[in-house]
Amino acid sequence: MAAKIRCLIVDDSAIVRSVLQRMLNSDPEIEVVGSAPDPYVAREKLIELQPDVMTLDIEMPRMDGLTFLEKVMAAMPIRTLIISSLAREPSEMALRALEVGAIDVLAKPAINVTDSLHQMREDVITRVKAVARARLHPRIKPKVDSRPTLRPSQALGQTTHQILAMAASTGGTEALKVVLRHLPPDIPGTLIVQHMPPVFTRTFAENLNRICSFEVKEAEDGDRVKPGLVLLAPGNYHMELTRSGAYYYVKLNQDPAQHGVRPAADIMLRSVARYAGKNAVGVVLTGMGRDGAQGLLEMRQTGAYTIAQDEPTSVVYGMPKAALEIGGIDKVLPLGGIAPHLIREFQKRDLTAS
Repeated sequence: MAAKIRCLIVDDSAIVRSVLQRMLNSDPEIEVVGSAPDPYVAREKLIELQPDVMTLDIEMPRMDGLTFLEKVMAAMPIRTLIISSLAREPSEMALRALEVGAIDVLAKPAINVTDSLHQMREDVITRVKAVARARLHPRIKPKVDSRPTLRPSQALGQTTHQILAMAASTGGTEALKVVLRHLPPDIPGTLIVQHMPPVFTRTFAENLNRICSFEVKEAEDGDRVKPGLVLLAPGNYHMELTRSGAYYYVKLNQDPAQHGVRPAADIMLRSVARYAGKNAVGVVLTGMGRDGAQGLLEMRQTGAYTIAQDEPTSVVYGMPKAALEIGGIDKVLPLGGIAPHLIREFQKRDLTAS
């Protein structure tokens, strides 16, 4: 019999600690071995109990969760799931926690809403199990292959018909940064599904916009897809590509979740297969589950080129593995090799089209 996942809960609210403990202990594969009301108590519990996973709130007395996580990851790294409120400032700090070393982030629900608690139970159990299997990568920048110098005649985005579609989940926020920061300003029109709660996607898009050489924004219904623009699917909304005349646009909807998520990568990738076909490139990065596998297969079947992040550089090798297993992938690459490969692929496509 496999050993249980040993979990430590860190939250200043006694009610939240109690609710999380009941939720996690209801699963036979998880055991809550302790809880702590603040980082100082948590530090002692980490040393004493040696848990496999820590759930961590951001807003706490005496020391905030981000400061605590920075200290923990430097001294005794542990797989960490951030459970934070949806308020603006906590979402900024939660995203910073992912940069520091947290594996995933989950929105804290209203404790007195039965439906929210039921969904929360499923989410927190699933996330804790995924975090327990995740790789603890050192917080260093992945090596990125040297990028070819772009001559004017080789610049990307000379034609407006090319589409880049990307999907990611657990570990994806940092992986997307690595890829996008090494792409040029004239990136083809790009759509991204990253599994995140509402508010977090807007904050993440704004963070990407500050560090990239092109515009990144949270998608709005009817946005035009064009070179030099990256559209991130908003939390709790599916995003689809559509076409009107010579131009591409996005549509947002709140149709039922797929694979337990909304936005779902499969919905976005299938629409790219339908409307862009061979003019598209699809990329799947680190993430748990199977979302995106079928969509990438349909893209590949319509002539699109598809790429998956490799296992050694993935935090969770779920989504890339699923896509590879069903034949949806043309090329498997380490994280640092994806951006240079994309540049070469789109250069080749533009030269072929000219």
